[in-house]
Amino acid sequence: MPSAVTLIRSSSLSDVAEYAYAATAPAEARLIFLAGSCPLDADGATVGIGDYAAQAAACVETLTTALGDAGASLEDVLTTRVLVASSRQVDLVTAWEVVRDAFGDHDVPSTLLGVAALGYDHQLVEIEATAAVVD
Repeated sequence: MPSAVTLIRSSSLSDVAEYAYAATAPAEARLIFLAGSCPLDADGATVGIGDYAAQAAACVETLTTALGDAGASLEDVLTTRVLVASSRQVDLVTAWEVVRDAFGDHDVPSTLLGVAALGYDHQLVEIEATAAVVD
């Protein structure tokens, strides 16, 4: 089934950004608001302790599972917010590259933020998302 999401790339803005600047969904779309996807295993333990890339990959896995449970996939995502517990740009970029690669050509509008701390012990990365599907 084709995605309800249309990505908008602006020729008036810089092409340096590795994502579309906007996204739309038709009025009849069902919106899916996802809680922040965390790098937790099935027992609730934080995985990839100390490893930004491993935690970002675990967050993408969690996000993909939650999307599937809601009847959607990564291609249905409208926007993401990637939270990284670090003030170092290199750590933010490490996490971002994992998320960017997971989305491939579906380069949704995204915000990358460095934050002071996240909710679970040893947590370094969290991904929030909104998706849209037409049932």
